[in-house]
Amino acid sequence: MRDWDDVVATGLALPGVVLGTSYGKPALLLRGRMLAATTAPDRGSFVLHVALIEKEMLIETDPATFWETDHYRGWPAVLVRYGTGDEARIALLLERAWWDRASVTQRRARGERP
Repeated sequence: MRDWDDVVATGLALPGVVLGTSYGKPALLLRGRMLAATTAPDRGSFVLHVALIEKEMLIETDPATFWETDHYRGWPAVLVRYGTGDEARIALLLERAWWDRASVTQRRARGERP
């Protein structure tokens, strides 16, 4: 993802996702819960909801893209740097964030977790 606009375009293509706010900053929400947000501590990154087990693997295998600060340690969210490539991987993670926040009905309609 090159910038927040790319994240928004990808996220809004998912069912039920809306543009809202998280801590007063732009965010993608599903059912009032954050999928991604501009609350990262630097303007070159965004916050993405991920499962904790995935977060550890992402940071270990691609620290140029995925990182965290002490503030996010232990929370199911990872910081993602803009412009680091592999947009398909980040889009997949955004879809997983959607699935994790979706209702049972939405999950059934969409299928297995990506």
